[in-house]
Amino acid sequence: MGFLRRAQEKAWAQEYVKDLNIATPSLYQRVELLSGGNQQKVALAKWLCSRAKIMIFDEPTRGIDVGAKVEVFRLMNELTRRGVGIIMISSELPEIIGMSDRILVMSRGRIAGELSRDEATEERILTLAIGETAVAACDTASA
Repeated sequence: MGFLRRAQEKAWAQEYVKDLNIATPSLYQRVELLSGGNQQKVALAKWLCSRAKIMIFDEPTRGIDVGAKVEVFRLMNELTRRGVGIIMISSELPEIIGMSDRILVMSRGRIAGELSRDEATEERILTLAIGETAVAACDTASA
């Protein structure tokens, strides 16, 4: 009805600070004063409050340190265990291969192919992304 429930808001904040290991001196710390990784975790916590069944993670680890990356991946795995579907968009091929059950590769605005976790390699993903005709042209040019 448009009213804030301060007690619920504080409880969720405490829960996510703990669950996401957000390093903050206080629940009332201004987000812009936190490190980049902790800012990203706060943004993620805000979305988690929505209790959505499908979440889109667009470059979820860009610009954060290795420790924060581990936390983001841990959280993503926990969400999938809870039944949340995740669509991950990333330019980091090792992350895509390591985190995905299914990979859809796009090229020129269209889906160029689909790979299972077992089929996925960096070479196969890049071949789909570049396009078969581009690969064939490179092979002919080098021959």
